[in-house]
Amino acid sequence: MKKLFLFYLIICVFSCYSVDRDCKSFQTGTFESIISIDGKDYISTFKRNESVQIETFENKIDSAHVRWINDCEVIFKTINPKNRAEQKDIHLKILKTTIDSYTFEYSYVGEVLKQKGLAKRIH
Repeated sequence: MKKLFLFYLIICVFSCYSVDRDCKSFQTGTFESIISIDGKDYISTFKRNESVQIETFENKIDSAHVRWINDCEVIFKTINPKNRAEQKDIHLKILKTTIDSYTFEYSYVGEVLKQKGLAKRIH
């Protein structure tokens, strides 16, 4: 009986846990993003305002229109796509925030495969 009570107590404690997110504070600013793909880290920097994000990755600059779906989800549409892949919109969801960083997942709109990453405010 004690074990059953302890089990229910643990379930109740963990089911009440929710992650606090302060997504609005990350909608604009300058950030550094780290994404791991197949064990390799990729780092980029980007500056985002209410309507545009400008990203620098491997000495290449890319820009995208920004459209917030809600406080924690955004769609990026590349402004001048150079190929078919860049024509696809990207959906990003902020999963967790801290004072100066956020954990996110992203994918092409409509695709199931999602990647995760971390963005840190640098200004």
